[in-house]
Amino acid sequence: MTDDVRNLVLGVLAAGISAALGWLARTYLWKRRLHRKQAFFGLPGNSESLLVVNREAGRDGSVHRFDVFALIELSALIKGCGANAQIVWHDIAQQGFGERTEFCVGGPFSNRRMAAHLHSLLPGVKVNTDPEPGPDQGAFQIGSERYRMEPGVAEYVMLARLTAGQDARPVFLFCGQRAITNQAATRYLARNHEKLARKHGTDSFCLLLKVVNSSAYGPDVVELVADVTRTAQAPAPTGRSSHRAAT
Repeated sequence: MTDDVRNLVLGVLAAGISAALGWLARTYLWKRRLHRKQAFFGLPGNSESLLVVNREAGRDGSVHRFDVFALIELSALIKGCGANAQIVWHDIAQQGFGERTEFCVGGPFSNRRMAAHLHSLLPGVKVNTDPEPGPDQGAFQIGSERYRMEPGVAEYVMLARLTAGQDARPVFLFCGQRAITNQAATRYLARNHEKLARKHGTDSFCLLLKVVNSSAYGPDVVELVADVTRTAQAPAPTGRSSHRAAT
């Protein structure tokens, strides 16, 4: 074997080994990211999850189009974990939580399941569900802070990941003042789940998000107002508290 042939063979072998190592490294990193994603969402491969959705007011059996978009965003996340989803109406999802990961979409005024979750898991949060028009309609009360909405200008939504125990599957809440804010929260989760997983791991959290100028930008411009986990999980005060209007 001449030196040229030997060098050619060694070069081919080196290239093959390098390609194999690169493939193994990429596969390892992909699996590592997948496992982190599955752990954050509580969705191991082939597991089952629930998508709980409300019915559009005044229209039996229909879902607001922005809530449909939210379900599409969530379905893609679930599919990416190699898991399966079942869509159920809020008023027939009569079961506990913790056995399957749950994604609950909609405010407590139209989603009974959301109202139950807020009462049980986030007692420090109150939502004004009065149907009569007024400045406080749909407002969030979190501790001593009140967050009123300006439709199409500034609206709020809570994004929460909550667990009832160490081995329990999480419940994700997308509780917005309007349907478009629900979609904004699911899109925020889709874009930032890796960052949220690094920060919170598999612990519970509740974030307050602000959707800016939805009349022009739709659900795309979202600001993080605050991490309100401690306040939202604290028991509601029994006495009167001062309120501040947040805009």
